[in-house]
Amino acid sequence: MVYMRYLFILLAFIAVNLISSQPALSDGVSTVQMELRGYDEITLPEGTFIPVMPVQEISTETCPEGYKVKFVSTNDLFMYETNIIPRDTEFYGYIEKIHEPIVGTNASMKIKITKLVMKDGFEIPIKGYLYSSNDNLIGGELTPPEKWEKVPHYQSRFQGISWNHRSATLQIRPGGTRCMGVHTRIPAGEQQIIVLTAPASVTHTFNE
Repeated sequence: MVYMRYLFILLAFIAVNLISSQPALSDGVSTVQMELRGYDEITLPEGTFIPVMPVQEISTETCPEGYKVKFVSTNDLFMYETNIIPRDTEFYGYIEKIHEPIVGTNASMKIKITKLVMKDGFEIPIKGYLYSSNDNLIGGELTPPEKWEKVPHYQSRFQGISWNHRSATLQIRPGGTRCMGVHTRIPAGEQQIIVLTAPASVTHTFNE
């Protein structure tokens, strides 16, 4: 019976030491978690424009759907006096959709951006597209007419008391068909813009 009492006291002593060695809790939250709670994220809102340039040529002729692309930012992006996205930050994505050239329309593509990588290697997932005013579709312009036609245009001239004399002038109008479309390309180093399509939480800033 005495041995059982000593065993119980020993177990109770071990349990008290284990509990006291754990981080202090307040409302179920550890001390480490409470320290992190005071950290403020900076959120880049949807619609933010980020100036970038591609590091390689991107073309609907040579790049298939799913082709991975890389851009680098060309300017520092500040918010609240903090350099959120420094110049030369890398952006990665892929060609989401390609439309081949057809008669009357040039080729087009949509480029989706999925993450940015700071110069120290820290990665942040983002949602965005390479921007264009045509719903972020790069290319897709109408092609010029295949030929132009000369069409006479008649005008009446007033003579005396009546309109009885007609003269003709030639006008040039586009024909009924357009040229075959061409492939769309983005040269390496050309200035482009990434637009965020969802808010991006920046939890890390790079200080040189």
